[in-house]
Order: sequence, then C-alpha cells, then structure tokens
Amino acid sequence: MTTILHIDSSILGGYSISRTLTAGIVAKQQALHPGGRIIRRDLIVDATLHLSDAHMVAFQGGEVGNAALGQDLAVGGAYIDELFAADIIVIGAPMYNFSVPSQLKGWIDRICVAGRTFQYGANGPEGLVIGKKVFIASTRGGVYTGDSPAAGLDHQESYLRGVLAFIGLTDVTVVRAEGLNLGEDIKAAAVAQAKQQIEALAA
Repeated sequence: MTTILHIDSSILGGYSISRTLTAGIVAKQQALHPGGRIIRRDLIVDATLHLSDAHMVAFQGGEVGNAALGQDLAVGGAYIDELFAADIIVIGAPMYNFSVPSQLKGWIDRICVAGRTFQYGANGPEGLVIGKKVFIASTRGGVYTGDSPAAGLDHQESYLRGVLAFIGLTDVTVVRAEGLNLGEDIKAAAVAQAKQQIEALAA
C-alpha cells in the first residue's frame, strides 16, 4: 500500500494556490495508487515551536523542562516517523520574502537530524531518506525562472531541492505557478498550466 505524506505550509487557507495544487497532486497520486494511505500535516495548524536553547539541551540528552516542550519534541519526532513511512511526499511551498514559510522551515529543522535522516561518512554527509518521490507545489507572486532578473532571489525552490537532497530525497518534481501577483490573466494562466502539469503526472 502506498503512503502519501501531504504537507501544507501556506497561511492563506482557502485562498491558497499552493494548497489547491497540493490537493490536486494528492488526488492524482491517489488515482495512480488506489487504496493508498494519506498522512496529513497542516503546518499552520500543528506546527512545532521554533528551535530554542531548551530544545538543544533536550537533543543532547538533558532534562525536558516542561510538558509543552515534551509535547513539542514528540511532534518533531512524529515528523521524522511520517517522513520514513511515506512513499510519496507532497509539499506545499509558497514563496514568502524569497524563501519558504517559517512554518515549513520549522518542519525542515526537525527532519534534518544527524544519525536519523543523514550521517557523516568518509566522503562527507550521506542522506538516509531514500527511495521516495517528492512533489513540491511551488507558488510565487513574481517570476524567478529563465532569464528573469529576479532569478537570483529564488531561495525557495533552490533551498528545498538542496535540503531535500542533503537527506537523500533526490527524486523531486516541482509543480510551479508563478507570476501570481502580476495580474489576473497571468495568474489564471499560471494556475491552469500547473493543473495541466498535475494531470499529466505518471506513476
């Protein structure tokens, strides 16, 4: 049975294009893999706390000072368990100020753990999360592809590809809708193109 991890990080709720695209990707994958199981993570609803000195103490084997921290550590641990349980990972990643939402960065901070999702070997870091397919639903208000003068400001898709590869996730497909703030016609065309890309996805 195929397990799909569905992650959203947009703060826009029902107005979010990235959430629309992740829902479409998940629906397509369900059609391609009937009977699959969905693990749902809405990082706006169930985000972890940002890392703190108390987290560092706990990570080093020190005392967990309070129940809230203990619960937060448990959620972070579940993030890693879900990552390993998934065969397909679908990540909604809007661009906020040229990078990813802080909630998504918080998820990344909890899954990049030495000895769990990567290790240092004789030839440097080695990813331990392998054999999985990743889809990124990328949305951004401007245009950052091709010869766009803003291309150098893309610290969203480039960052995600880099950090996912670091932990072993190299089979990554980006479904992109950009230029969403450049007028309704451009927005509609970008969303339509992304939806066509989703419909064309193969198993």
